[in-house]
Amino acid sequence: MKALCWHGKNDVRYDTVPDPAIEHPRDAIINASSCAICGSDLHLYDHYIPGMSCGDVLGHEFMGEVMEVGSETKNLKVGDRVVVPFTRVMVISGVWKQVEGVAYPVG
Repeated sequence: MKALCWHGKNDVRYDTVPDPAIEHPRDAIINASSCAICGSDLHLYDHYIPGMSCGDVLGHEFMGEVMEVGSETKNLKVGDRVVVPFTRVMVISGVWKQVEGVAYPVG
């Protein structure tokens, strides 16, 4: 898949990265159709967040369609359209993940 990746201070690129996979039973994979930038992205861009590593995927406010869900994900199903605000995601090992599998259906 394609993703916006951080490669160093003021160096962001549109790269090919591995496709996501369900790693935890509460995970959900969402095909992002729209996204937004927020002020915290500027902190990452300017490298005010020292934990960033070359190749980390950016983006944490988005809308899209649920493509796959883990076995313990009860509030989402494949095909749901969702909005995922920044308060419901976190970054682990360079991959944005939902916190507690929360997303907000819009359809």
